[in-house]
Amino acid sequence: MNKKFPVYSIKEFKSQSREKDFYANYVNIHVKGHHFTNFPHKHDFYLIILFTEGNGKHEVDFETFEVEPGTLFILKPGEMHYWELSEDIDGYVFFHSRDFYDNRNVTSNLKDFEFYASFQSSPYVKLDGEALINLKSLMLELVLENEKNEMLKWEKIHSLITLVYIHISREYRPTRKVKSIAYLQLVRKFEDVLESNFKNLKLASEYADLLNITTKHLNRITKECFNKTSTQLISERVILEAKRMLMHSGYNVNQISEELGFNETSYFIRFFRKNTGVTPLNFVNAYTKK
Repeated sequence: MNKKFPVYSIKEFKSQSREKDFYANYVNIHVKGHHFTNFPHKHDFYLIILFTEGNGKHEVDFETFEVEPGTLFILKPGEMHYWELSEDIDGYVFFHSRDFYDNRNVTSNLKDFEFYASFQSSPYVKLDGEALINLKSLMLELVLENEKNEMLKWEKIHSLITLVYIHISREYRPTRKVKSIAYLQLVRKFEDVLESNFKNLKLASEYADLLNITTKHLNRITKECFNKTSTQLISERVILEAKRMLMHSGYNVNQISEELGFNETSYFIRFFRKNTGVTPLNFVNAYTKK
């Protein structure tokens, strides 16, 4: 099989810090020092970027967003993105591994923040007024603290990250609705097992078995939280990965079909067309003509 498109780790980014699981910088320095970010790629870490100057466009998993002062992007591991930015672009960026944050926190973890909780969560927030001023201040302090070597540096950085996430949470509009703790816990478990098994398991009943609940109850939960059936969510996750691979993996349709767990390429093509309205090759052709 051909080489897959790049998946970058934190160690591949130049940083003043020796910490291998955390990075923080000004956007203009980050962009100019890492030109490979202009091309489609994935990360294996969690990323926050706030633009305060300049403009451009930022594509995240085939959805294009306008970049302007006050735009904030939240990226989870595995999401594919790239950007085209003006020369005067600036702002603040930081990213970290899951362990860097979760291992320092005894009361919560990253999945407790709605913008990280679901593969359907939007990566985009538009800020202005006091919300923008407050977040700019926190992000600047985070970058400055990373440049120092003061006592309890990492404890402060972790606290600043938590404050950033709290401020984002207050401005973020969640894509799912949860009215009970029990449903929240179950939908989180469902999305976790979906992320681990979508290449091999395609039936809602298989996921219900993994969760020790009935298929009917699983659908009741997903309809309540997403207004979608569990089958729809499974299909959307498979289609998202198929699109990523079609555009940037270097694999052909037969290889992608096999990689995604389909026994026959013809079945994969029918599945893709049913869920997108076009064949895999028509999708590629339409996308490359943008």
